[in-house]
Amino acid sequence: MNRWVAGARPRTLPAAVVPVLVGSGLAAGDDRFVGWRAACALAVALALQVGTNYANDYSDGVRGTDDVRVGPVRLVAAGLAAPASVKWAAFASFAVAAAIGLVLAAAVSWWLVPVGAACVAAGWLYAGLGEVFVFVFFGLVATAGTAYVQEARLTTAMVVAGVPVGLLAAALLVVNNLRDIPTDAAAGKRTLAVRLGDDATRALYVALAVGAFAIGAFATAVPASLFTLLVLPFAVPPSRRVLQGAKGPALIGVLQATARLQLLFGVVLAGALWAS
Repeated sequence: MNRWVAGARPRTLPAAVVPVLVGSGLAAGDDRFVGWRAACALAVALALQVGTNYANDYSDGVRGTDDVRVGPVRLVAAGLAAPASVKWAAFASFAVAAAIGLVLAAAVSWWLVPVGAACVAAGWLYAGLGEVFVFVFFGLVATAGTAYVQEARLTTAMVVAGVPVGLLAAALLVVNNLRDIPTDAAAGKRTLAVRLGDDATRALYVALAVGAFAIGAFATAVPASLFTLLVLPFAVPPSRRVLQGAKGPALIGVLQATARLQLLFGVVLAGALWAS
């Protein structure tokens, strides 16, 4: 695999795809789906995700946090790319997101500009409580924003639909940080997992996964969203492995299973909202 593709962490990209699917499902359910705007929203979300991944690679690499890793390779820590190159790759990704975002702002509302600026800032600066930023920006903002750029209005349903999306995106980061507790703690990186400790982080992961299904199935006020419960069995294996104490390399499989769970959940919820 190309080093820059690997550095973009493609397994994390469902976190960008799912909110766009769900937001577009909302718009389609309201007979207001606009294809080119949905495509632009997807491009913005993907560029923000890739930019965030490069920014994290750069910041952890220059601080030495990634010098001893269990998970996928990192460009700076592994010496595959110079820190300055990774930093500029992050800037380039954010620039792509900003450019496409400006197109949407011109078509829908200039109020999207400060929202987009906040997304870029969060992608570059997030640390420590990254789960909060992921929940807000890859859950609430991305889902409601995708629906908004197509419908030119903001509704409670758009925000509520973003909650389970954000919870699963946060779960993806939680299991990643659970795996890295030993190395992050040694390097002085105070992630939420380091602050909570191993046992509490494992409980948090399961709570996020279960909470996503509870809200997705019952709080969206769409009867068809009960079909998301069909995906619930896919949450059992990774949750069981986390509760049974999986560590290190074993958590890489949990990370992959969580990304798959998130994508399946998003597809079903988007279809349910569309069908409504």
